Amino acid sequence: MKDELVHRELPSPNFNDRTLPISMVVLHYTEMKPVETALEKMCDPEASVSAHYCITEEGEVIRLVAEEKRAWHAGLSYWRGHKDVNSASIGIELDHPGHELGYREFSEAQIDALVPLLHRIVQEYDIPRANVVAHSDVAPARKIDPGELFPWERLAEYNLCLPRPQKLEQGDPFDNDASFYLALERFGYDITDGHKAVEAFQRRWRPEKIDGEIDGQIRAILFQLLLDRDRGVAR
Repeated sequence: MKDELVHRELPSPNFNDRTLPISMVVLHYTEMKPVETALEKMCDPEASVSAHYCITEEGEVIRLVAEEKRAWHAGLSYWRGHKDVNSASIGIELDHPGHELGYREFSEAQIDALVPLLHRIVQEYDIPRANVVAHSDVAPARKIDPGELFPWERLAEYNLCLPRPQKLEQGDPFDNDASFYLALERFGYDITDGHKAVEAFQRRWRPEKIDGEIDGQIRAILFQLLLDRDRGVAR
């Protein structure tokens, strides 16, 4: 299928059939440089990894797997009841050095290319904003990408993901850590490794301080997210 937002096709053999309808987008970084290294890996049958798209730091959008197929980008992961995140999602890799090779802000050209692609995907599959997530959200025990410098607020301005709640109606709504973990699971996270799940939540919703510790601020943020969802304003 011809897509004016796609600059280049680089078909990967690493895909199979979906078993679920598309209801999510998962954003990653490659943590490899140059980008050709990441592209080679995603096209290597021995590596058994792929994504639907890779966007270079210069803003080139490369399609590796057709959207109707199941790419192998999320690995062992979970989100809101889905244990086969690959079947339910479209995976977008962002060309980036990651934390291992010198973590830095994402390039303007890259985000400028991501926004219209994500907009088209979200519209086409009617994907809820709450289901545009980080790799770290769906695999908190294993992954930290795309990390604390990813510009979620920029996407939120276009209604492409949920914004960070600004008005916190309850200062400290949870009686204890156990009730926070239950709420975190209710929101969508795998809480098997509680500390890592809290880190992932902080990385997405309070990136200025990521320590894996439950405090009043993140309790209030989570409660507001759930409150907004229950009111139907946080789809």
